[in-house]
Amino acid sequence: MEKKTIYALSTPLGRGGIGVIRVSGPDALDVYSQMVRVATSGSAKGKQKEVAPEPWKMRRCSIVHPESQEVLDEGMAVFFKAPHSFTAEHTVELHTHSGTALLSSVLSSLALFPNLRPAQPGEFTKRALLNGRLDLTQVEGIKDLIDAETEEQRKSAVRAVGGHVKREMDNIREDVIKCLALLEALIDFGEGEDLEEGIYDQAVEKAHGLVHTIESHLADARRGEIVRSGIKLSIFGPPNAGKSSLLNFLSQRDAAIVTPIPGTTRDILSLSLDVGGLPVIISDTAGLRQTKDMVENIGIERAHQAVHDSDVRLCVLSLPELRGTSSTIDLADLAPEYVKPLLSPEDTCILLNKSDLSQSMMPETVMLARKPLPFWVVSLTEGIGTKGFLDGLQRHLKDRYELGADSTSTPPLITRERHRTHFVEALQFLQAFLDTPREEPVPAAEELRYAAQAIAKVTGRIDVENVLDIVFSEFCIGK
Repeated sequence: MEKKTIYALSTPLGRGGIGVIRVSGPDALDVYSQMVRVATSGSAKGKQKEVAPEPWKMRRCSIVHPESQEVLDEGMAVFFKAPHSFTAEHTVELHTHSGTALLSSVLSSLALFPNLRPAQPGEFTKRALLNGRLDLTQVEGIKDLIDAETEEQRKSAVRAVGGHVKREMDNIREDVIKCLALLEALIDFGEGEDLEEGIYDQAVEKAHGLVHTIESHLADARRGEIVRSGIKLSIFGPPNAGKSSLLNFLSQRDAAIVTPIPGTTRDILSLSLDVGGLPVIISDTAGLRQTKDMVENIGIERAHQAVHDSDVRLCVLSLPELRGTSSTIDLADLAPEYVKPLLSPEDTCILLNKSDLSQSMMPETVMLARKPLPFWVVSLTEGIGTKGFLDGLQRHLKDRYELGADSTSTPPLITRERHRTHFVEALQFLQAFLDTPREEPVPAAEELRYAAQAIAKVTGRIDVENVLDIVFSEFCIGK
């Protein structure tokens, strides 16, 4: 670990069009001079060492074994001169064809250099952070961008990588430091001839503004975390209403077993899907009913827990069994008894299935506790109304979390629980400052200092070694 030059494969191992091996550190140029042979002319036959390569220029070359000079591959090489590289160190990238044996031979050749060692997970990005190229929110954004599976996740990650979160956090921290500077001046000089009157009041006014700003970010319904990790949506309802058929429709495959026998689904079946660019973790649950079957009862208990833990509840009901006679369905009266306890007017959507078997009037409104609920009428077996349901569900989720092209809300600043924890800490310290008597400026200044430190933990502006270990342990080796 004392060796300062690291190397790793930065593309997936295996067959592919290209493989990229990255080397970063003070001895990167040694790798270039001993393993890269560039063409002396337009011909690829005559090739020679290039001890001092031109930075930031991709060169066609032969990549050779450092001892035997055997040609390992014909590829490309590029040298990034410090500090203008991703890690702010000398960096060499070898671009080869991608194959298991070929990549292994190049990596084995790098292992022969006495001052090189394999990189640890995330070590290239960690060096970029420690060398001041990135802050901690940008590092987390890179990880999120690599892991992004939906359009909204990609957009959120790009904002972090581009420094949006960093700039917002730095602005908040600078405002806290300005408050602290006012108090420090007051402590050093005191109001009177040296300082104008009202210095403390200025600090209090700024602190009130900071409290409002942080509270507005905390009151975001956890939109950032939910988009990053996925919206938890639970499908629930009585047996044979069409819950498993709905899961199969959404996943476009036979993910769940569907039979006319009540109690077929006995455990939670979860799938991660892209619904209109949003990451949604959909869980199919056991049918809710009274039963003497011990195994089925366990599944029903798990269903209750899954619904309670979900962000959005989607209740599937059989339209013919509701026996509604008007254009309004009141679930307080018509829903099955074992379903009613899980219905919530705040986060429940209704899917009325089996419209092809219903002879009653099509509903215009579905009510619960005098509040209209989002609902759709479909026949999953016949495919009736399914497109309208899917479009409506996408719109509902985007409106609920204020996302999408039509949203006028600002993108959420907090995308991780870690950010939220430090924001809460900063808010508590700011409030403690406001609660401190004016006659005690020294402890009041300490509260502001702690608030600044709490904000700094988000971007990594202070010693946060434990946080770094957690963040980088999730990275792939070559990043």
